[in-house]
This record gives sequence, structure tokens and C-alpha cells, in this order.
Amino acid sequence: MTTRPDNTEQFPTSSQEWRDFVACSRKTQHDLLERIKELNCLYGISRLAQRSDQPLPALLTDIAELIRSSWQYPDIACASIRLGDARHNSGNFTQTRWCQTSPITIGTDECGSVEVCYLENRPECDEGPFLHEERSLIDAVAGQIGRIVAQRRVEEQMRALSQELIMAQENERQRIARELHDHLAQDLSLARADLERISGSLPENGSWRTQAGAIAERLGTAIRSIRDLAYGLLPPGLTELGLVETVLAHCEDFSLRHGIAVDVFADGLGGVDFDFDTQINIYRLIQEALNNVRKHAKASRVTIRLLGSYPSLLVRIEDDGCGMDMDQCLAQAGRAKRMGLWSMRERVKLLGGKISFKSKPGQGLHIRIETPLNRSSHERP
Repeated sequence: MTTRPDNTEQFPTSSQEWRDFVACSRKTQHDLLERIKELNCLYGISRLAQRSDQPLPALLTDIAELIRSSWQYPDIACASIRLGDARHNSGNFTQTRWCQTSPITIGTDECGSVEVCYLENRPECDEGPFLHEERSLIDAVAGQIGRIVAQRRVEEQMRALSQELIMAQENERQRIARELHDHLAQDLSLARADLERISGSLPENGSWRTQAGAIAERLGTAIRSIRDLAYGLLPPGLTELGLVETVLAHCEDFSLRHGIAVDVFADGLGGVDFDFDTQINIYRLIQEALNNVRKHAKASRVTIRLLGSYPSLLVRIEDDGCGMDMDQCLAQAGRAKRMGLWSMRERVKLLGGKISFKSKPGQGLHIRIETPLNRSSHERP
């Protein structure tokens, strides 16, 4: 005869025990759902923080909405994030006496707070109407926000330093270009003219006249090289002729020098009055793109399109070269701070715009730049 083990103690036997069992199961389920909401909140904040192009105020407002929906009673919850004197609220925020707060700190400095309020009274829990776990959650959220704000501030400082570096580089280029063109090239031109005048007074068939002529020719080559260098540093006619004409002149010169055809199309820019900083930065972006084509692309043709479509200026640069693995190239540019792609991205940030690179091996490189076209620089009446 086989005896069954007695498992009756593992299961409720009376009605009261069943009611207690069901209540316990419901509480466990409720607690698990609350923990899932809390994890979703923390994960959601991490995901929002990855939107590097989103301004910090908009990011904090989105986080406040996410916080509101993560508390025990989301239908009557609201949230606010204070950073300095500015507040970033969920859409329904109203400050009430049913409130839970946590400070936001960066280092040892308190710079703001996170606040969650209920719009109606709810039963007492561990901390007023709030759960003990919600205290841990709001502290964790405040810590996350502190790290996000600190990172954004560091990024802003780095961006400002990068912009200062580019502007200092541009100012130095202009200074050197003026020195080369206005002083060195002119001094060499005067020396060449004096030499040619002296050479004219020497016997026609004498060796001294031949040597003087050869020296004058070398001086002429040096003068042309210096002027080309000066024009590369500071494009001539940018303020007088404007952006489009200067780009056309540069592309024609580039084609003649390197045997790469460059097609330039411009539309919607008639009468647009760009400030010098915008002109020089757009010119440098095109100049750098062509330099990259010459050095790396093995291309035979480049197409450049400039389109004024208020409120944006669009610049598209495409080549038929060998292309590249764009992800790997950008990662290397970021680590090595290569001046090509890195300086292009920093210049576009300086203009408050966006740049994207699209390429695959064997399919050339497509660059798209979009920068604001200020109303003051739009077509004149």
C-alpha cells in the first residue's frame, strides 16, 4: 500500500485562508507592478538622456512627465524639476501639501530639486501617501538628473572651447594671410622689379644677365605661391563678391589644379545678405570637403548644391569616389580629433546647424549641412 505525502499545509483549506491567500497574491502582484514602473522610469530617463540634440529644458520637461506616470497613483500625480530658478513641470503640475521632494546635487552643490505631488489625498503609507520604495526612486531620479545636468554642462564647455579654437584659428589665418599678401608678397615683388631693372642695364649676352633673369623667375614663382597660400587662408572677394561667387572661383581653381570636375548649383540665395562669420564658415566647410575628396576619395566628379529655403540654408556635397565605412571613420575622427570631419562638425555647431555624412564603400560620400537662415539675412525687400 502506497502512502501519499501530506501536502495539505501548503494550500489554504478554509475560506478565510483562501481570502488571505488571494489578498497576499494581489499585494505581491501590485508590488511587482510598482517595481516594474520604477524600473521603467529609470530606464526611460536614461533613454531620454541619450538625445544629445534635445535642449536641456525640453529634456527635463519630458523627464517630469515620465516621473508623474511612475508613482503609485499616476492619475492624480504631477511632477516638477527645479534647476536653479527655472522650473520644468509636467502638464498638470500644481503644488499641494501631499508632496515628496529630493535635492539635485552636482558634486557637493545643491542646484535644484525633484518634486512629486498628489492632487488629491490618498491613504497614509510609509511617507505620507508615498511608498518607502518611492523615496528610493525619487532619490535615484534626482541623482540621475544631477549626472545628466553635469554632463550637459561639460559638453557645453567643450563646445564653447571648440568654437573658440575655431574662431582663434580663423583669426590667425586672416592675420597670416594679410601679412603674406600685404607685406611679404609685395616686398618680393619690389625686389623682383629692382632685379629686372638691374638686369636690363647688364650686357645682353652676359652671364650676369642670364643669372639675374633666372633669379627673377624664381622670385616670380615664390610670389605666386605666397599669394596662393594667402588666398587659401583668406579667400579674396568674399565680402565683395559674396559666398556663391567665391565658392565658384574656388571650385574652378580646384578643378584646374587637381583634375577633378566640380559642379556648383545655387538657388534661393539671390539678395541674401550673409554676415562674414556665416560666409567664412560655409566656405571653409566646402573647402575642407574638397580637400577630403582630393586626399581620400579617388573621385572624378564632385557636385555642390547651395539652397536657400527659409528658415534654412542647405548645403549638399556629393562625390563619386571610393566611399568609406562611415561609422568607423567618425569613431576614429572623434578619438583622434582629425581636423577634417571633426572641424566640419564643430563649424556647423558654431553656426547652430546640423551635419550628416552618408557613405558606403564604393558609393562615394554625401554630406548634408543645414544651418539657420536668419530673417535679417533673408531676401531684402
